[in-house]
Amino acid sequence: MPSTPHVEQHFTSGLVVRDTVIGLADGLTVPFALAAGLTGAVDSPALVVTAGLAEIAAGSIAMGLGGYLAGKSDVEHYANEREREQLEIEQKPELEAMEVMELLQSHGLTPEESTPVVEALRKRPEAWRDFMLRFELGLEKPDPRRAVRSGAVIAAAYVVGGLIPLGPYMLHSSAQGALPWSVAVTGVALAVFGWIKGRFTGAQPARSALQTVLVGGLAAAAAFVIARAIS
Repeated sequence: MPSTPHVEQHFTSGLVVRDTVIGLADGLTVPFALAAGLTGAVDSPALVVTAGLAEIAAGSIAMGLGGYLAGKSDVEHYANEREREQLEIEQKPELEAMEVMELLQSHGLTPEESTPVVEALRKRPEAWRDFMLRFELGLEKPDPRRAVRSGAVIAAAYVVGGLIPLGPYMLHSSAQGALPWSVAVTGVALAVFGWIKGRFTGAQPARSALQTVLVGGLAAAAAFVIARAIS
């Protein structure tokens, strides 16, 4: 009887989801708060939309650039730590070998079981270096293309999120009349986004949706109060 192959299913797009969460969360809340704050001062949907689009443009660029720089920093940090670890292996091999022994024993191996592993790694300096990076420092080699991808995802998500609360102002002749609709569509968008995020990450969708609405709602409310106070 042929056995059914065991296929493990793991979610492998956590970084993309994280970037999307960052961009959408800010995109939904900041333009909404700005639009709501302006609504308290002027009843001009055209002015609210113009200010909102300007904020979305500036915010998406700033957020995208921040994501890009964070990704570049990860690559540079990994390269610096890899070089440092390589030097330590070359200059202090006995000390590094002891650290490998300690790491293996901390994972439940006995000294007798750890010794051949240490000896095998000492014959493979690059593998030894990568082992120390992964298990001593907890560093995974970052994708060099991640910086650009992260910046683009965050910026795009910010634009998509920012256009949602501005939609009612684009369709309504009164800013005061558009505000309740903006509140409603922003709340629904947060709930839908949270539900989808839960499905992708393996969390309970309903709980994820509720958490997203509460967190996004609190952030929007705080920004709304500040914007209204200033205006």
